[in-house]
Amino acid sequence: MKIIKKRQNAWTNRHDTFTETIKDLYELGNEADLDALNSYNDATRGFLNMISEAIATQTPLRSLGAGWSWTKIATVNNGVMLDTKPLNTRFNITKASVSDAYPGDPAYLLFAQSGMSIQEIDDFLLEKKQSLKTSGASNGQTIAGAIGTGVHGAAFDFGAIPEFVVGLHIVVSATRHVYLERASEPVVSDAFIQNIQAEHILDDDLFNAALVSFGSFGIIHGVMIGTEDLFLLETYIQRMPYDDSDSGKILKGIMQTLDFSTANLPCGNERPYHFAVLLNPYDMAKGAYVTTMYKRAYTTDYSPPVANLAGIGPGDDAPTFIGLLTESIPALVPTLVNKILGASLPLSDLDPHGKPIKQMGTVGEIFNNTNLRGKLLSAAVGFPIGMVNQVISLVLEANQNIGPFAGLFSFRFVKKSTATLGFTKFEHTCVMELDAAYSGSVYNFYSQIWKMLEDNGIPFTFHWGKVNELFAERINNMYGAAATSWMAARNKLLDANSIKVFTNPILQQWGLG
Repeated sequence: MKIIKKRQNAWTNRHDTFTETIKDLYELGNEADLDALNSYNDATRGFLNMISEAIATQTPLRSLGAGWSWTKIATVNNGVMLDTKPLNTRFNITKASVSDAYPGDPAYLLFAQSGMSIQEIDDFLLEKKQSLKTSGASNGQTIAGAIGTGVHGAAFDFGAIPEFVVGLHIVVSATRHVYLERASEPVVSDAFIQNIQAEHILDDDLFNAALVSFGSFGIIHGVMIGTEDLFLLETYIQRMPYDDSDSGKILKGIMQTLDFSTANLPCGNERPYHFAVLLNPYDMAKGAYVTTMYKRAYTTDYSPPVANLAGIGPGDDAPTFIGLLTESIPALVPTLVNKILGASLPLSDLDPHGKPIKQMGTVGEIFNNTNLRGKLLSAAVGFPIGMVNQVISLVLEANQNIGPFAGLFSFRFVKKSTATLGFTKFEHTCVMELDAAYSGSVYNFYSQIWKMLEDNGIPFTFHWGKVNELFAERINNMYGAAATSWMAARNKLLDANSIKVFTNPILQQWGLG
């Protein structure tokens, strides 16, 4: 494995919201003169050697994905960060590589090295006429980073990104690397295990714990994912009343039940694949921005989606443009939010009858943003969907009392995760995202919102990769026995020396280290 020591003693995340002191940044790469499998196995040996050296020198290690997190998940104060993005080999899976017990078609499995980005996977699958089952709003994350922080997407009858993962190859110590999958859903054959020279572990609890593990279970080297046939998304963005009118009550009802039987959406009462609602607290009279996407069979007879003049496409979320805001005097906040939103968010064009016109695209074409516009903050909390309208009332009231908030409130809906510490833990989770300009006043607003939720008895969780205020007591309140189970799984998989290597300050702050 190629290892380039950058001699870098500081690292800043992609959103430019913090800089961490580090010992060094290593840029890793596959050996070009080896074939794919031998290069992959060579990288495994490289990881084993790095862990051995880290143990000997008592140096913490952390794998770095694309650096998208607002939290310090990937950082190791005075440790070594491993840039894995160039490790982007992928393997198609044949029948010889799957267990006789596996009921699926191996053609719909893909084994991706950890540094492969969601965009790279999208592009590769497109050639095979296949698709990921869900995606976050952006596709610049690495596959390991997206899994490890529980990126949620909004396919509310499927779930978050970790839900399409069926196997993990993890280097857990200086002498051991394991291929981990569920005992209840075995996938790979002995031949596959021999090819990657790993120890095979089938254990539901270990696998579910390792899915969302923030890089603290070792170095994720490879990820086995399940795909499906390529499909199109028929997408619409429109404004709808969010008030006490009959139409407003219908939208409120959908948001707290995901019952579309009386919906008056672009495709009537058809159940969407994706449903999201964005509220501009400074323009509520014109209603909510409602995004609906419907799953359609793939055909080549369509025009791919077109971004608007601001470069915003139909699958983008507020962080793609909210960074254009800057902190200003409070009286100007509503005007600035309205101006930025009006220039950036692409409402569907209307046909001659006033109906919104659809845009069509694959998952990779709809959720295709890898750009960031300006310095911004993004926080997200999950809570049961039945409480969504109560929460909206509370945050709008809070904005009146302790605002103005220099940003927007948006709501996505996601099926419960199987990951032990998946933050989308409710049967159907409403994810409230609070995206705003970077400022101290926004951090203060966030703190007040979290306290308000607790004071009103609303159970909630934090997105692990976004701005949060997590500590041991809060995590215990949020996850209870699941947090204990997660720590037990980590202690079972890693030895004492490896635990030290893969423990960083944020894990200790959370009471999980």
